[in-house]
Parts: sequence; C-alpha cells; structure tokens
Amino acid sequence: MVAVSGRLFQRDKWYLQMISSQDSSDKRRIVITGIGAICPLGSTSETIWEALSTHKSGVGPLTSMPQDSFPIKVAAEAEQFLGKIDDFGPLEKDQKKAIRKGLKVMCRECQMGVAAAQLALTDSGIMSTDFDPTRVGISYGSDYMLSLPDEFVEGVAKCIGEDGKFVFERWATEGMPQMSPLWLLKYLPNMPGSHLAIYNDLQGPNNSVTLREASANYCIGEAVNVMRRDRADVMLVGATGTRLHPMKTIHCVQQDELATEVDDPAKASRPFDRDRTGMVLGEGSGAIVLEELEAAQARGARILGEIVSTASSSAIEPGMIARRDIAIANVLRGALKHAEMSPDGIGHVHAHGLSTRSSDADEARAIDGVFGERADAVPVVAAKSYFGNLGAGSGMVELITSLLSQENGRLFPVLNYDTPDPECPVNAVTDDSMTPGDTFINVSVSPQGQASATLVARV
Repeated sequence: MVAVSGRLFQRDKWYLQMISSQDSSDKRRIVITGIGAICPLGSTSETIWEALSTHKSGVGPLTSMPQDSFPIKVAAEAEQFLGKIDDFGPLEKDQKKAIRKGLKVMCRECQMGVAAAQLALTDSGIMSTDFDPTRVGISYGSDYMLSLPDEFVEGVAKCIGEDGKFVFERWATEGMPQMSPLWLLKYLPNMPGSHLAIYNDLQGPNNSVTLREASANYCIGEAVNVMRRDRADVMLVGATGTRLHPMKTIHCVQQDELATEVDDPAKASRPFDRDRTGMVLGEGSGAIVLEELEAAQARGARILGEIVSTASSSAIEPGMIARRDIAIANVLRGALKHAEMSPDGIGHVHAHGLSTRSSDADEARAIDGVFGERADAVPVVAAKSYFGNLGAGSGMVELITSLLSQENGRLFPVLNYDTPDPECPVNAVTDDSMTPGDTFINVSVSPQGQASATLVARV
C-alpha cells in the first residue's frame, strides 16, 4: 500500500488529508468472477436488473419499525430477505446445517452479509473447483453494529425498583443473567467474515473493515493488495449495512438530512436534483469474488470485469469537519493515476449520490473538478435513487449494478432527476440511451470525510 499523509493549505485553512492507493508494483490482473446481493431491489441479478431497467424504485412505506416513533415514513427495506436458510442460495448439506444453526447468533446485518457472500461464491463456481483453502481469503466491510433494545428488556425489567426506577446495583447479579450468553456475537463487525470462513473452510487472510459507507471499495483495495502480495489466489469481498435499526435511525435523525415529507415513496430519493430533500434509509449487502485473470480463464469462469485500481482518502478540517469534496476528488485522481488513465478513458462514474443538499453538492464539485476538462461530460449514475442509503452495503451493491449495466450494454437513469441543480454540475443519466463504456469508477464517502473508489474495466 502506498500511503501519503500531510496537510494542504487551501482557502486560509489547514486540512488533514490521508491518501492511499493500491500498490502497482505487481501487475497481476485481478478480475471479478462472481456477484451476490441482498437489497431492496431483490436478491438475484435478474430481479435487480429488471428493477433498474424498468425504473422501479425499491423505496416504500416504512414497515420494519413503528412509523409513529420516527419522523420518516418511507424506507428501502429488503423485504424479500427473511433470514431463512433458503435466502442463502444452494448449499451443501453440512453448510445448510451449520448456517441454520448459526442464524441465532447473527443480527440481520450479519445474515444479509453472509447470504450475499454465499450467493457470490455460488455465482462464481469457485467452490466446485479443487481449490486450496489456505489460498482463499476474505475482506469484509460493515457499519458499526448495535444491539437491538429487545436484547435488554428482560434484564432491565429485573432491575426496576419499587419506585419504578432502574437500580444499577442489581444489573450485574440480576439483570445481566437474563441476557443470552452469546448476545454480543450477533453484533461484532468481524462476524460476517468469521462465519464465512467457517462455513466455507476459507483459511486465507481474513480482514474486517468498518469505514461505514466507504467500506466496500476500501475492502476491494485491501483484497487486491493481498493478492498482489501473493498471499491469496482468490478473495471473497463484501460489505453489509443498514440504517434501519431503532438506534441507528435515531442517530440518522439527529445527524443527517433525511427525506421526511414524502407523498410518493418512489420519488423520495433524488440524487443531484434541485428539489432533493434528504436521504432515504435502507438496508442491504453485496459481495464479489476476485481471482487472477489467467486462473479464471483457465477454468472457464464468467468474467464480469477487472479491478484496475483503487484509492482511499480522508480529508478533515480542524474540529473534525469532514471535507467530502476533497476526499472524493482525491480518490478519483488516485484511481486514475494508478490506472495510468486520463479522465477521457472513463465510461461512467457511479456516484455516491446520497440525495442530501450538502453531500451531493460536495460530490458534484469533486467530479466536476476532476472530469470538467473532458470534451464530453462524463455520465453519472446513482443507484441510491432506487434504494437509498444501505450503509456499508451501498458501495458494493452499487458496483454490482454498474457491472450489470456493462453486461447489458446500457446505463440505468438516475431516478427522480427532474430539475438540474446549478450547485451540482454533473451529467446525470436521465434515460436508457447511454452506454456504460468499457470502464467505470465506483465512489463512496462517509459522513466523516472518508472516501474510497474502485476503477473497473471490461475484459
């Protein structure tokens, strides 16, 4: 990993920046041979592409939490995912038994993450080959995970005194014993990678990343570096997340711009549109399988694209004020630099497209600053217009939708982009006539100013 850290003087302020890109010393070619996703548009490539190609939103009325408890009335829920064993795709008998047993120690985020990865492994066909388990690793991203309040109800009830107040002194002896001894295992962010290693006997490097929305692309970069250092021949890479959780939703209400006054749920998420009102909360996960090009070709695998380069950056002002515009510009330039490409060589940009006033304006400035000198404006898509913010899962599901666009030969439009915003100078795709090109850059950024990007090319 090549890393640079330092300060940039701009507009009379100092900004702390950390920038990294994948090491290009090894030109080993890494390709994508399997994909899997659990998201509001469905759990198969066919259902996801059908929704994108017919402009069908995955946003609907909020049902997973009481509507009268929160100011939001709409959400992007993965309704088809029930957390049942059939949601994990075709499995060997022993795998099915192990996963079914393990479900009780997985929160919904873990379940979705494991399911997406199992679907990706099945899609790749790698598990039916004679592979060396010590040469197959995992790089998995997630949000911060929080316990559900229900986990504490019985314990708290045991600690209520006669006056109706909570007696802290009773918690250790009376309250905590009411909780499941394994409750914490449900919520550890390293558990998706741990479960997947156990269920599939994957004994190679295993790393977990918690960079919120920036996790997915960062995990891809880590996986590519592992392979280029010859520590693994195959990497399973994914990310899972949610913003639909009682405590996380409270955090979003307190900290984020949310689409609250919505008449039509399908029109709630409006990336880069002048009349956008905030992000839509969602849930989902995505995963891909990475292999060396020659090995994939030798076994006749379907190749969806090549990881040409990745980049990550963090840009923060004193006082912990995020500079998303700088961080996004950094990763766009970094991905281009390490791919030895110019902006003219990019077919489209898959934007973070959060649909908030501030984030979209920051991102649009960054894209315009990097691609603004092109003879023709780079096409920009934003799958969040279909399913809102899936947390850490967003970046991977978005990358998968761009892969599906390349496979089908056309880009999907940005939903609800009706009125261009002068503050967002991007060439948002508005119909089905634009082609995806042979390359794209997938961009993600967290509220804390952590950005990541992956540059993918058609093989």
